[in-house]
Amino acid sequence: MNYYIIAGEASGDLHASNLMKEIKKLDGSASFRCWGGDLMKEEGAELVKHYRDLAFMGFTEVIMNLRTIFKNLELCEKDIAGHRPDALILVDYPGFNLRIAKFAKSIGLKVFYYISPQVWAWKKSRVHKIKRFVDRMFVILPFEKQFYKDMEVEVDFVGHPLIDAISSMKVVALNCKIEKDKKIIALLPGSRKQEIAAMLPVMLQMQERFKQYQFVVAGAPSIMPEYYASFMNNSNIQVVYNQTYSLLTKAHAALVTSGTATLETGLFGVPQVVCYKGGAISYAIAKRLVDVKYISLVNLVMDKEVVKELIQNEFNVSNLERELDKILNDSSYQDEMKANLVALKEKLGGPGASKVTAELLINYLK
Repeated sequence: MNYYIIAGEASGDLHASNLMKEIKKLDGSASFRCWGGDLMKEEGAELVKHYRDLAFMGFTEVIMNLRTIFKNLELCEKDIAGHRPDALILVDYPGFNLRIAKFAKSIGLKVFYYISPQVWAWKKSRVHKIKRFVDRMFVILPFEKQFYKDMEVEVDFVGHPLIDAISSMKVVALNCKIEKDKKIIALLPGSRKQEIAAMLPVMLQMQERFKQYQFVVAGAPSIMPEYYASFMNNSNIQVVYNQTYSLLTKAHAALVTSGTATLETGLFGVPQVVCYKGGAISYAIAKRLVDVKYISLVNLVMDKEVVKELIQNEFNVSNLERELDKILNDSSYQDEMKANLVALKEKLGGPGASKVTAELLINYLK
């Protein structure tokens, strides 16, 4: 069968590529066409457009790039109509993907959604679009199944694909100089330039306050080394690329920009401080629209504050120093966080999310 997959960011590229592996095991004639990234391409997909050309963050940036976004939507619709796949698989990325879902249903295609948009946090009206335009939704967070049930939508909880991604990783030596007798603090400042510019300068200031530790930045594949260097001021802090998981296996603690990385760090059992600072206008709008107690996936899944969140004006040098000091020097605080992170992994279900999703998807197609 022919599959068309759309993923709009790095995490979607990872999970879609793993789903492709499992589909190929069940469907020997599978062929793939995609909007995604290098990992999907490596699995044999014909890449129409890279997610680097799709990543617009925040309300103001989206408005500034509306012309490009509409051109991408038009291109995508024409490409799907021209190839008429047996199944369209959408991976998160709701602003774009829900519009494509509507178009795909209008021309009679089967539409599957892997990794639900965060409709439980905001834009609950999107559930009605999902109900109308998506044949089946595969959710990865345990509370999402009940949320959809309350909204009278039947979905499948398949477990979280990060568990598989982490368990199958190959641990390799970090591509940087490790300072002898120094524990590592990982800095995960995000994958987009706006995030990095807002978060990294504050994170980097912790080096002067915790000189007995070595700080290492997890570089995003789409960001050039020169961009990171512009914030470093000739410091000896190193950046590693495509080694985030290897870095987390070595890390004693982490400073993490809100997003999937908070969950990844939690699944490695690494104590963390969650950081977030957006543009003033975007944040003001989001605060009015978003209906959740926490911004970190760790806290949302556990339904309590397991890791400290420093948001907007609270994200500053003095607060970050205080919270990092607690993680590093308060043993009872650290032990409690680590125990909760063990419980987090159990709550997310066992391994096999990609396998379960592939089996369900192919059964629904049959």
